Amino acid sequence: MAENRLARELEGRNAVERPKQWQPASTLPEPDKEPGYSYRWVRISSLNNPDAGNISSKLREGWEPVRIEEQPKYKYLASTNSQFKDSVEIAGLLLCKIPSEFMAQRKAHYSGKTQANMEAVDNTFMRENDPRMPLFREKQSKTSFGRGS
Repeated sequence: MAENRLARELEGRNAVERPKQWQPASTLPEPDKEPGYSYRWVRISSLNNPDAGNISSKLREGWEPVRIEEQPKYKYLASTNSQFKDSVEIAGLLLCKIPSEFMAQRKAHYSGKTQANMEAVDNTFMRENDPRMPLFREKQSKTSFGRGS
């Protein structure tokens, strides 16, 4: 009893895949990541007015402009009249990179500052405490979904 079947090659996922849909182009495309580096778009101008303060602070932090040779897919997006020649610039934003260990150090620095600020707020809050009417420091929140019956 031979069954009437299609060849196995004709069966596949192509028949069940949804058709691709059009999507608007992203203003800032995602760069090809190099291991050991973090990437960010840094503002160098806003409304055609240069923002020298922002870019100079980012360069002092350790951010380096990404050269077009490192990201060849941006070859046609490079600005011809930019002060950062041969770098990737789109709409007043410059693609920059920094070593990942710098980003980890930066995150630890700002986490420490945030923790110190929270402790200062808590200390100021608890300074107003009166034993006759104590204040409570609740550091937990609770979220529930659905009906609460």
